[in-house]
Amino acid sequence: MHSHGGTSFRFDPGALCLELLLTGGPGWLARFEVLHEPADLARWAVLSRLPDGLDLTVDEDELAAARTVRDALHVIAADRAHGRTPDPARLAQVSAAAAVPPLGVRFTPDGGRAWAPGATGGQLLSTVARDAVELFGGPHGDRVRECATDNCALLFVDTSRPGRRRWCSMERCGNRHKVRTHRARPADPNAGT
Repeated sequence: MHSHGGTSFRFDPGALCLELLLTGGPGWLARFEVLHEPADLARWAVLSRLPDGLDLTVDEDELAAARTVRDALHVIAADRAHGRTPDPARLAQVSAAAAVPPLGVRFTPDGGRAWAPGATGGQLLSTVARDAVELFGGPHGDRVRECATDNCALLFVDTSRPGRRRWCSMERCGNRHKVRTHRARPADPNAGT
């Protein structure tokens, strides 16, 4: 990822559905919008955790549907991160997308896995929505977190063994927190003597 200042840092939200949240969102998140045309959604899919080789065609309606589901996922994820009950209307939006057939898979001649040709934006969105249903309705649903830094709203699934991950990235927000904490400590009057 890249911050507003252009600094790059590693960030793994832990789930495909949470990766989609990095493309923009509702309200103040609209300033981060990157899904302007159908090709942008196809480009996101190639950069996502989905394996390579996805032959994807996206139309305007599928792009609009992806933004709608993404915005619903933002609210659902934030609700889960803060212990609030998710909005049934938003859950229904994601469920409707999940009801469409997902991306198809097939065997390659050597027995490997590949995407079936002719994938659509609707199938991609279904795959993302199904991932969301599995995440929020599964055992890690209560491990969705929002970065603990005041000015960062990145959402992630905490897959750490103790379940105490606080920051989107140790390289970015975690390090900033440690620096602030260190600087806020009172100077040791006996230091240097």
